[in-house]
Amino acid sequence: MTVDNPRPGLVLVVEDEPSIADLVRLYLSRDGFGVHVERDGEAGLAAARRLRPVACVLDIALPGLPGTEICRRLREAGDWTPVIFLTARDDEVDRIVGLELGADDYVSKPFSPRELVARVRAVLRRTAGPPEGAGPPVVLGRVALDPGRRAVTVDGAPVQLTSTEFDLLAYLMGRPRRVFTREELLARVWGYTAHAGTRTVDVHVAQVRAKLGAASVIRTHRGVGYAADA
Repeated sequence: MTVDNPRPGLVLVVEDEPSIADLVRLYLSRDGFGVHVERDGEAGLAAARRLRPVACVLDIALPGLPGTEICRRLREAGDWTPVIFLTARDDEVDRIVGLELGADDYVSKPFSPRELVARVRAVLRRTAGPPEGAGPPVVLGRVALDPGRRAVTVDGAPVQLTSTEFDLLAYLMGRPRRVFTREELLARVWGYTAHAGTRTVDVHVAQVRAKLGAASVIRTHRGVGYAADA
């Protein structure tokens, strides 16, 4: 495959359906991104390692390697490039597995290409560094979070989070003991409305808890939502 304008802002798209790949390419290009397209998983993984894109848009069902396997291998190698999955509407299990492997987001087919571009931009905003005026470090129990450095530690040891996991934890820790519904978290952390599905919140909470281990500060309030509290 060829690289379309390989400048900063290159997005890797791995999608085996030509019509979908071309549509995604078109809309990302219109929004100023460079785009590189691959049609199968093996080539997609090689391109991710070679090109170092700012984000990867991966179909889950790919020839060769599935998108989930691409994500798993990148994360195992310490590559935390933002990953957004494209999934079939009925592939809930695959979506959840993908998020558990370290994906930042997913979009279900059929999808609005404008929504996909918005999702890519939202993820990149979260990874671009702290906004001006980022707050001071926050400590709850054994967990310390530094918004300026986008760093989390437990008892001084660093914890690797995806950009979405970090923003979820930062939002909750920055407002300790306040309970937020899943819909509120979708709107305020992801920037989406509730129709996007609140299951993604539960999965990301579970992943953050697993990474923090016994030091986790995220509490479940049954029938309501989540809060951060030591």
